[in-house]
Amino acid sequence: MLKTSPDRISFRATCLRALAYLLIIAALMEGVMHEAQRLPSVQFSESGFTEITQSVLLLLATGLALATRLIQRQLPNVALLLVGLLGASLIREQDAWLDTHVFDGAWQTLVTLLVLPVLFVVIRQRRAFVAELESMTGTFSFGLFSAGFLTTYAFSRLYGRSELWQAILGDHYLRTFKDAAEEITELFGYTLLLFAMLELVLLVRRRLAARE
Repeated sequence: MLKTSPDRISFRATCLRALAYLLIIAALMEGVMHEAQRLPSVQFSESGFTEITQSVLLLLATGLALATRLIQRQLPNVALLLVGLLGASLIREQDAWLDTHVFDGAWQTLVTLLVLPVLFVVIRQRRAFVAELESMTGTFSFGLFSAGFLTTYAFSRLYGRSELWQAILGDHYLRTFKDAAEEITELFGYTLLLFAMLELVLLVRRRLAARE
């Protein structure tokens, strides 16, 4: 009897998860719409819906990556690097609060204290890391992560440049347009990263079940 690879997802499961992800994205965009229409005083600010939701998404994604590292232990080095990346992004999102209530430059210090040990361990275990990464490059989780990473750390930065929106809007330029473009795109990127971590947890569980 042919055995189905644990990395493969049934068509029905794929459709159901895609529908769930679509509904989550729609709900998030409704929240953004509410912020834009009803909350002009905090529109796309540190205390607005979009920025707070970004932190929540990153917190959940970091927690899932940490759970994969500590509990399931199937991809320890990949999971550790994900904890470092997502955790650093979570800290970066709190930069204004940390600079105000801790000390100026606090977020840079915390990111350094997190990232350097993570990189040290991953580089030291680089052969195991490469093997783990190769085992998941063809998975749904890896695809979602790649899309989320490019959206968050590349596209949103380029799309949210002031020069771009000044060129588009000319004399009608307002910083709100630039902030909205960057923050909403970033929100979508973080959402994809959360979906990727959910898929990673499910992938590891399928692999564990297949081994048992």
